[in-house]
Amino acid sequence: MNNLCRANLILAILAALPPLAHVLELPNKFTLDGGLWLAVQQHLYRGWGPFLGGPAEIGALITTVALLVIRRERPQTRLLTFMAAAAYTAMLITFFVFNEPVNKAITNWTPDTLPSNWADYRLRWEAGHAIAALLSVAGLAALVRARMIERCE
Repeated sequence: MNNLCRANLILAILAALPPLAHVLELPNKFTLDGGLWLAVQQHLYRGWGPFLGGPAEIGALITTVALLVIRRERPQTRLLTFMAAAAYTAMLITFFVFNEPVNKAITNWTPDTLPSNWADYRLRWEAGHAIAALLSVAGLAALVRARMIERCE
């Protein structure tokens, strides 16, 4: 179980990093004009989801569910682990509700074809990452607390 806990915490930390980075960038990204924002979306973030964020979030969820099965008979850690699993599930749902539609929409945009409501897309994309950041911190905190309880038993 120790190796599973270590892997789980590493994946939980990795799952938190991209959305937290987006939140830290948020104030500056709201100052970008449409063309520059589009360039950032299409070039700077290419590969973040498929190569870091997505696998880390899915890995965090899978290892958390595995820990939930192991901790099913331990009331204190079971609830915390369930909360973490719910947070990672909600993170994935948030991505598909907020971020993926924007990612698909902007794929073929150019600065010349940028719609007049591009800022609505930006707000939706940033809101999705802000929600994911909160959920990832909540999941990580629950897992750390459960681990602390286990070490004290």
